[in-house]
Amino acid sequence: MILFSSSPKAFCKRACCFSLLFLVSSIGVSSLHGQVAPLPDSNRYQVPVDLNRIHFYLITIDVGNKVADNFGHTALRVIDEANNSDTVFNWGLFDISGGVVSFSYNFFKGIMNYRLGTATPAQEFAQYEGQRRTVWQDKINLNNQQKEILYRRLLWNIEPENVVYPYHYFFDNCTTRVRDYLDEALSGKIANSNIGVTGNSFRDQVQSHYQSIGFISFSLDILMNSNIDRQVSAWEELFLPLSLRLAMLDLVSDVAINGQRQKLLTDTEVVMAFPTPPAQADPYRLAAMVLLGPTLLLYLLLKKIPMSFFATHSRIGLKVPGFSFRVLGILGLLTGLFSGIYGLLMLGSWFVSDHLDLHHNVNLLLFWPTDLFVIVVSLRWLFLCKPWPMTSNSKPFINYYLLAHVVGMIAYSLIVLLGLSTQLLDSIFYYVVPGFFLFTVLVWLVGFQAARPRNVFY
Repeated sequence: MILFSSSPKAFCKRACCFSLLFLVSSIGVSSLHGQVAPLPDSNRYQVPVDLNRIHFYLITIDVGNKVADNFGHTALRVIDEANNSDTVFNWGLFDISGGVVSFSYNFFKGIMNYRLGTATPAQEFAQYEGQRRTVWQDKINLNNQQKEILYRRLLWNIEPENVVYPYHYFFDNCTTRVRDYLDEALSGKIANSNIGVTGNSFRDQVQSHYQSIGFISFSLDILMNSNIDRQVSAWEELFLPLSLRLAMLDLVSDVAINGQRQKLLTDTEVVMAFPTPPAQADPYRLAAMVLLGPTLLLYLLLKKIPMSFFATHSRIGLKVPGFSFRVLGILGLLTGLFSGIYGLLMLGSWFVSDHLDLHHNVNLLLFWPTDLFVIVVSLRWLFLCKPWPMTSNSKPFINYYLLAHVVGMIAYSLIVLLGLSTQLLDSIFYYVVPGFFLFTVLVWLVGFQAARPRNVFY
């Protein structure tokens, strides 16, 4: 879903799935649905005398090829022939005038204040053309009573005190606002026609819509917990723009022409047409190859290194250290960076964020914020091509840390194999855990070297 700002100053393009920080902080499944509050004084909002000259259109925008575009977008177009006005209502605006850092932190904490804005069709459609996204326009066939209800609701919503609303990704966004307002005008016809469950989970929907951006799909699968693994109801699935349009295409209007009741949506127009972004390669297979392949290669390069000329015991090292330790260093940088950031986001959100779908995540058994310190060790492997020297003080900590990681992976595997969690973990278990486990053991074997005793010469 996207946004459009009718003023050049305080607003920017909205993301139904943002930069990664915006994305992971915005995903949230709650038992609270976006419900339309009754108008406090409906007589306060005056409607045009001749409602036959008021026409409403559903604007549906297809998914794009950027993070902000991958769920599509919905808006309402209102044409008033009496005063020759043509306005698009867009519920996807947010304010970043306080700065990106402040906005991002508030987003992460769960403070998401979005707002309604208006624009001309020319302004609205121009951005979609630049993004190469298909746009559909469908006339909504409402009788005058239904038009009056919807018109009053829009007049209420555009007032300054009602423009801002607490955004919720699944239950209160640009599409659900249109869905709920139309359902209010239609006396519950949309809700009554969408009862039951779909067989899909929220995780399924997120993964499906991010096939064209594999990194985001992979990251969100790690960062989201079991809250999003329940089945989506038919009504809830209408948070998706294309799902809402398809559901409304099946409905019959109360408007009749020559005794024949019309479909709710007619006069379909493809304002502009572009191909849907293609799916990228499976990010899990890519992650497995990047981590598992080089790790297995390093296992083939293991060798015994005598501790001294006279000693009979030896330690494990690597052949061709100039090459091997650089590979080890690159793998260490990748695993330390990703594991540390994922762990930091999951653990940090548990304490500072209201996004419950990032709390109590089983993936914290694998990804730890402290793994960011692995980056420092990896730089030594990469540039000096030597193991990290341990002291008598650091040796117990390093050994216990690596042992804890191994135990965490074993516990994670048992949770998956025994079905002890409702969180969907299969993809991570099959594609990430094997390589991560073997890499951790490899680091334990060759990545660190105990300091030599002073009476030993070699």
